[in-house]
Amino acid sequence: MSTTDFPFSGERFADIQMLRYQLPGFDELTAKQKTYIYYLAEATLWGRDIIFDQWGKYNLRIRKTLEAIHNNRYAHKDNSTLTEDDKAFMEYLKRVWFSNGIYHHYGCEKFKPAFSQEFFRQLLNETPSESLPMPKEDIVRTLCPVIFDDKVLPKRVNKAKGVDLIKTSACNFYEGVTQEEVEKYYAAKKGDDPTPPSYGLNSTLVKRDGELTEETWYAEGKYGKTIKKIIHYLSKAAEYAENEQQKKVISLLVDYYKTGNLHTFDEYSIEWLKELDGRIDFINGFIEVYGDPLGFKASWEGIVEYKDLEASKRTQTISQNAQWFEDHSPVDPRFRKPHVKGVVANAICGAMLGGDEYPSTAIGINLPNADWIRAQHGSKSVTITNFTSAYNKAAKGSGFLEEFAIDEDTVKMIRKYGDKCDDLHTDLHECLGHGSGQLLPGVSPDALKAYGNTIEEARADLFGLYYIADAKLVELGLTPDSEAYKSNYYTYIMNGMMTQNVRIKLGDNIEEAHMRNRALIANWCYEKGKEDEGTPVIELIKRDGKTFMRINDYEALRRLFATLLAEIQRIKSEGDYEAAQHLVETYAVKINPELHKEVLARYEKLNIAPYKGFLNPKMVPVIGADGEITDIQLDFSESMTEQMLRYSRDYSVE
Repeated sequence: MSTTDFPFSGERFADIQMLRYQLPGFDELTAKQKTYIYYLAEATLWGRDIIFDQWGKYNLRIRKTLEAIHNNRYAHKDNSTLTEDDKAFMEYLKRVWFSNGIYHHYGCEKFKPAFSQEFFRQLLNETPSESLPMPKEDIVRTLCPVIFDDKVLPKRVNKAKGVDLIKTSACNFYEGVTQEEVEKYYAAKKGDDPTPPSYGLNSTLVKRDGELTEETWYAEGKYGKTIKKIIHYLSKAAEYAENEQQKKVISLLVDYYKTGNLHTFDEYSIEWLKELDGRIDFINGFIEVYGDPLGFKASWEGIVEYKDLEASKRTQTISQNAQWFEDHSPVDPRFRKPHVKGVVANAICGAMLGGDEYPSTAIGINLPNADWIRAQHGSKSVTITNFTSAYNKAAKGSGFLEEFAIDEDTVKMIRKYGDKCDDLHTDLHECLGHGSGQLLPGVSPDALKAYGNTIEEARADLFGLYYIADAKLVELGLTPDSEAYKSNYYTYIMNGMMTQNVRIKLGDNIEEAHMRNRALIANWCYEKGKEDEGTPVIELIKRDGKTFMRINDYEALRRLFATLLAEIQRIKSEGDYEAAQHLVETYAVKINPELHKEVLARYEKLNIAPYKGFLNPKMVPVIGADGEITDIQLDFSESMTEQMLRYSRDYSVE
């Protein structure tokens, strides 16, 4: 199917636009490679129920209740006959599917149904009891308050200052414990070990009879039935691996899933770094800790990928020059790595998404996360080209740039350079930013506590922002000329100061780590750029009742990025919690209410969904006469409802 004919855009609901992604080059893969991808994809899809449970104690029961109601009342109902309450119910169900639970996937606040509890109970009474996950009276008593009462478990991840972040967060990683108890527990576990495993990464911490204990997520423990399914399909995939190292990686991952041993996970991570020859790669497991307000517990995620050979030339050029970038970084030499090890970067095509990566996904990934593994063994980075391509195509003709960029020349500049430079910034962020710098001896990777994720994302973004303007990139052929970087500077600052706030309700603070990072950088540069006499570096101006952002001095802005990068690297390297707290709370949390109101109104008129996510292709094996898979056909025709109900039916153990 050609790019022109491909149905990139799917349905739209609430604040979400569904997209589809192409798999360019998939047809060129061998039958063995496609089969390898297929079984890895099955292992990816099996983790879905884990993420629902991790992101809220009641999420799975709520989802299954809503799906039972749907199948009873709406499965064969003509959309033209739906009442307003019916439409509200379907929208709520889709939001639950999209967010892997009842909390907004980005803002983490509980979204409220636009239908009444009375209507819900009417639907419940009509639904056969045997299709429900629990007795109807228990649903009314237990689930209705969670769904309808704003005060019951209102936020999945709370990062507000001055409260117990564990007791005020609804994520399902802890039970009966306080923030202080959690922090002391894991500090004691870590001790002075210079190469500690990621304690707490794969467990629920609970208090039983006054004692703290961990319920480990492994084949014989919590999530065991699902993990055994993942193990099964990983083992099937290993039969079709491209090389022996891939088989070794899968074997170690399976051992980790069977035992829950975090030292085995570290062994797996190190061996995963060594697998460089195959075209196909994957991530599968408890990886990122953004879903935990304290950054210990990892959400389950999965992605299957294969190299975009042409685009990988760009990322490989960056990684091959990693030492040069590290040596010329504007940070204190004490915080630079004297010897950059194992920086591997590829551009890839995503082939299947699961868990924390589905339906809303990252466009770049850098792993592993353990600082000591990065220091001793390096890291692998990917930028996902078919996802950014889908985003870019969906954005064309929206009127967004014309509404928010200051003038026609700026719009033309962004049109000319924007996509290329945004991809390049992602490459620099993932390939080099996260892997740059080092902690001073004795500094804990967790020293910044709840501010650690924001500081780390800001550090990687600033690394990319600083270097995207460097003449070295022109020399390497990564940017076409010395002016191209300005498009990235403009859109980054405009986003951080103004347009990303369309994702936040008026009056709310910024909570999500990536959004806080962008606000921190933009607002800090705006304020510091006004301190010297003369024209400010960044200026907000009013024209015809609208606010626009203007950059008066791009070179001065780069110097501000360098200064902030040096300070943020110092904060991380020294574990300066107080400085991290000051930066985040001063520049990254609050939003100017008047500007926020204006931006929301202007954006609403454009009729653009602020959030986007992806539907996966359906992979259909073609079986030959000998019973072996001879091909994998891709089906892009599923609607969101069809895909979500299929996943609930085919990838759930209960």
